[in-house]
Amino acid sequence: MKIAAIQMVSGSDVGANLARARHWLAEAAAQGAQLAALPEYFCLMGRQDGDKLALAESDGDVQAPIQRALSEAAAELGLWLVGGTLPLRTADPARVRNACCVYAPDGRRAARYDKIHLFRYDNGREAYDEGRVLEAGSEPVTVQAGELHVGLSVCYDLRFPELYRAMSFQPGRVACDLFCVPAAFTYTTGQAHWELLLRARAVENQAYIVAPAQGGRHENGRRTWGHSMIVDPWGEVLGCLPEGEGLVLADVDTSRLAAVRAQLPALQHRRL
Repeated sequence: MKIAAIQMVSGSDVGANLARARHWLAEAAAQGAQLAALPEYFCLMGRQDGDKLALAESDGDVQAPIQRALSEAAAELGLWLVGGTLPLRTADPARVRNACCVYAPDGRRAARYDKIHLFRYDNGREAYDEGRVLEAGSEPVTVQAGELHVGLSVCYDLRFPELYRAMSFQPGRVACDLFCVPAAFTYTTGQAHWELLLRARAVENQAYIVAPAQGGRHENGRRTWGHSMIVDPWGEVLGCLPEGEGLVLADVDTSRLAAVRAQLPALQHRRL
């Protein structure tokens, strides 16, 4: 299956962000992608954290602008679509869920994953605390997308290998073929750890990784690391876009997955 990681430099205009996302989804489909993934916060990189609250949609509202745009794009382009993240309302008006919704090629929603690990960072020059406006999710989620068993994660989740193990070894399910990591890594942390962590998660789980990211200078002054990439189960980077809008394409080869797991059966050697 050919897959695409879409990189964006989203701003505060939701309509403009949705239009750019649709443009790159159409380009991915035109280049043969059967699954395409958008970055975290593809619909809004606001000027302040609270901007997410005003944009929040009710879960499953097929007429809400962001959810409708994702569903329509999947159906019209015939794609499995991993819709980055969007804010969904909670019982607490001061917090939203940072939700990754997956849509099937017929436009139906096939899965929803709520980001479990909330980013907090302060080096004295830049500071972030997602917990101020986000409510954490609690459950790992996987979805069958065509021939691929796909595990869902978001950005900061990448630092927690136990989440990927939990997705790989769910009762009654086979190990994941592909993990999606939509992200908006900061420039500082991305430069140090992004590729290292992506390749580690691929190697230790013997799975492909598709990691669509925000990549550039945003209206709010924030700079994101970008480097959207696709990694194979041996840790080889199959494609990478350093900065700016665009996409990365690669094939998920199930025979490659089988060969890596047969040659080095590490998943069968787990003791803990």
